[in-house]
Amino acid sequence: MKMMPLERRGISDSRLVLGCMGFGGSWDLADPITPDHIKQAEEAIEAALSIGITMYDHADIYTRGKAESVFGQILKKQPKLREQLVIQSKVGIQLSDGILPGRFNFSQEHILSSVDGILERLGTEYLDVLLLHRPDPLMEPDEIAEAFTKLKLSGKVRNFGVSNMSPGQIRFLQRSLPDPIVVNQLEMSLLRHDFIDQGVHVNQKAGLKDNFAEGLMELMQMENIQIQAWGPLAQGKFSGRVSENATESELKTAALVQQIAEENETTPEAIVLAWLMKHPARIQPVIGTVNPKRIAACKDAVKQSELMTREQWYTLLVSARGINMP
Repeated sequence: MKMMPLERRGISDSRLVLGCMGFGGSWDLADPITPDHIKQAEEAIEAALSIGITMYDHADIYTRGKAESVFGQILKKQPKLREQLVIQSKVGIQLSDGILPGRFNFSQEHILSSVDGILERLGTEYLDVLLLHRPDPLMEPDEIAEAFTKLKLSGKVRNFGVSNMSPGQIRFLQRSLPDPIVVNQLEMSLLRHDFIDQGVHVNQKAGLKDNFAEGLMELMQMENIQIQAWGPLAQGKFSGRVSENATESELKTAALVQQIAEENETTPEAIVLAWLMKHPARIQPVIGTVNPKRIAACKDAVKQSELMTREQWYTLLVSARGINMP
């Protein structure tokens, strides 16, 4: 079986990643971390480990740092757990008074201070992977390279990546970096299938409406960069979540997912993830739920991706698109 890019680099063989944005309760710093928050995170991690998830995704802004603090308390209670896990976090977003980004900041000072804060909250000496969290229009690759070099030499970060970046941005940044970019994290799902549309709409008028960087999927595969998909479960729209605003194509796709799941004696979550994981780029979904039952429902995703036929894959895509292929 073809290996994932992270696996080929010897970083992680976890086909799924648990996203930890939901740890720590609300995004209001006035709301303290409680024993219930710790218990919730422990149960989520336990459920993830039970289905083979050993990679965990953070960001310094998630619940304004409380997500990492909760995770750190769990690592403190179970110190042997750290070496079983691959932990990544992200820096570069500065929040405003609300929870929306106020600024992006890839300055050396901000990167270095942010990593120190992450390590302190997690109670660990190093990150396996550090991602730059969305592009900063003012980024200077040489300055970022200096920051990454200091982090690598100090042992604080072992590998580096990005999120939500285009091919041009990645090439521009990589030219100055001493180490390879190993991850690009992007929103991708059966609902957000524009990464497929961009490829099939070449020389089509429909391509004028595509919202995905041209050549990004190809570049990731050529450069052995792991594509991580955030939002891969499509907010549960195809796996049981009922929405009054659901479109006809979403309702039909949810029914089709359920049908395939029943035929394969598995869960809708496994089918939704399997559709992504069927792609030859070996996409690594980052599931963001903290519900142990929903995490456990993802257990069969790898197997289902191997079992999924081309006909099933295309049938799901056409249903989700709401129109036939061009």
